[in-house]
Amino acid sequence: MGTAKRKRRASRAWSKEDVKNLRGFAKERLSGTQAAKKLRRTPGAVAQKAMKLGIRFRSINRKRRKGADLPMSSTRAG
Repeated sequence: MGTAKRKRRASRAWSKEDVKNLRGFAKERLSGTQAAKKLRRTPGAVAQKAMKLGIRFRSINRKRRKGADLPMSSTRAG
């Protein structure tokens, strides 16, 4: 019953070229996950960097809930 050691991933600094590519992928309308694969980074790292820079990626797996476009007041029973 030994404790399993996790291998910690070394974080890699974002180069100017990485940031330039990140902005380009967003303009190309790639998803954050697709951009992460091309940059060889985790989706979480790409999401954090994009959020810091104010870059928005499209979401390909987002499903709309029924009534999501209705105002809250009209969905409540009186």
